[in-house]
Amino acid sequence: MAEKKPIIVIKKITVAGAGHHGGSWKVALADFMTALMAFFLVMWLLAQSAESKKAVSDYFSTPSIIEYNFQNFGAELTLEKLFLDLVNEPLKAFEQFMEPADKTPNILDFGSAKVVTSFVADNMREMAKNYSVTEDGFEFDIPDYELFKPGTADPNQGFVDVMEKLKTLTTGLEESNVNLTSLFFVQAVREQNPEAANRVAAQRADLVAAKVKAGLEHNTVTVSTGINVKDKKGEIDPGKLVGFIRVKVSQKPVRSDGKKPRKLDTLFGDSKADMSVYDNFVSQAVNSKSKKDKEKK
Repeated sequence: MAEKKPIIVIKKITVAGAGHHGGSWKVALADFMTALMAFFLVMWLLAQSAESKKAVSDYFSTPSIIEYNFQNFGAELTLEKLFLDLVNEPLKAFEQFMEPADKTPNILDFGSAKVVTSFVADNMREMAKNYSVTEDGFEFDIPDYELFKPGTADPNQGFVDVMEKLKTLTTGLEESNVNLTSLFFVQAVREQNPEAANRVAAQRADLVAAKVKAGLEHNTVTVSTGINVKDKKGEIDPGKLVGFIRVKVSQKPVRSDGKKPRKLDTLFGDSKADMSVYDNFVSQAVNSKSKKDKEKK
């Protein structure tokens, strides 16, 4: 009888582990950490002073620098300003994107004479007379009846309002000269003599200069005064004896770091009514480049 073959039994022990849990716990942890961070931020804000709270609020509520430029200068001037900034000072142009929109502007940094003119016109409006702009700065006259009582250096009711508007142009200036000249007439004072007229003219210039200096944010700005008193013998018509405060703002020839300042560009011409804002800008930019290339040749 044949021997039976032994039966071989192989046991396989299978350890049943838990199934894959997925990544839901990671999402839950991230939500928890976000909520915890928000909680600590709220607690930190509650502990701050009213000024700090307002500063944080203003930072998140103010528009971007691009939006600010469009609102204040319009599409055409904003495009021109961005173009000139990127061509002349690209690094500084990118730095400006990081600045808050409510930062007091240095208008001589705008780079474009048209943008500077737009800013002055928007703030001074009809108060500025005889306005002119060059590559180094700008100047205009403020009639004395906007600031002072007739024939005196006593401020009138409009003085504070005019000075606030003027300070929007001067407060943010850097590396600049501000010259204030008082133009006056001998016949405008009661005494009608040169000595009295010179005294009133000087007092007027000093008063305006003091207000401008008080509003400056940078110590690299020099404020100077002067007088220009004229004698109109026999003239008694007050309408022909209107004096002025002449405001002249210009860049210093050399900055404190030894570098020369950037000039205000005046190459762009007038817009064409039959073209869009963008097409106008492109046309002016191309013409400007062509003009520069011809000058080099």
